[in-house]
Amino acid sequence: MAGEPQADCLFCKIVAGEVPATIVRETETTVAFRDINPQAPTHVLVIPKVHYPDAATLAAAEPQVIADILRESREVAVEDKVEDRGYRVVFNTGAGAGQTVFHAHLHVLSGRGLQWPPG
Repeated sequence: MAGEPQADCLFCKIVAGEVPATIVRETETTVAFRDINPQAPTHVLVIPKVHYPDAATLAAAEPQVIADILRESREVAVEDKVEDRGYRVVFNTGAGAGQTVFHAHLHVLSGRGLQWPPG
């Protein structure tokens, strides 16, 4: 069921404390942690505590939670001291876009040149 923890979901296990992660922020609705394969000096994932397979599904079901994720992305940038130099926020939605964990998550990237378009 959407919104409920999934036993086979890596990010649900991180939320539950069953899998270790370098957590940098946590709120009532979100958890932010360092990516284990960083693509930039700052590379933090911000995830909802509720399980939805992607950002679009989460936004349709619980728009306030997706707003919480975006608000937390700024807090991550402030704490990593990259807010003033700029940072990128990315939701990959679907395997064709590079999503590999099917639990909605936002990437916060900064600390190196970030060309556009990405990819």
